Amino acid sequence: MRRAHMQKLALCHMLEGIADDLPSRVDRLQCLAVAADLLPLLRECHRFEEEVVFPAFARQTGEEDTVARLKLEHMEDESAAADLSEALLAYGHGRQIENPEAFGYMLRAFFESLRRHIAFERDHVLPKVLGNQ
Repeated sequence: MRRAHMQKLALCHMLEGIADDLPSRVDRLQCLAVAADLLPLLRECHRFEEEVVFPAFARQTGEEDTVARLKLEHMEDESAAADLSEALLAYGHGRQIENPEAFGYMLRAFFESLRRHIAFERDHVLPKVLGNQ
């Protein structure tokens, strides 16, 4: 899970770089690379968390409502990642960004939400799973 967090945080860092470089300094190849990695990485991490980590957390804490909320956030993240990947691919393949401000907001909303989710898992889920209550 720690490795998954590191991978997702690295992706957030790249997305933040893209947002910071809007509207004129965005690297189209980086957009293509991030778009290709985004959804597969999230799905792989989410599958591991939902099959391994969350059941262990629920056994330790009985916090089924927390697990349900985290799973819902996974679904929301994957939906947002699909939309974001589509926009990154389009830009990476040469389409202009029609509204850089809206695109920047889309990027920031995604990576800030993902960072909050990771922080919660690090602070509340991981310690319980590892027995560091």
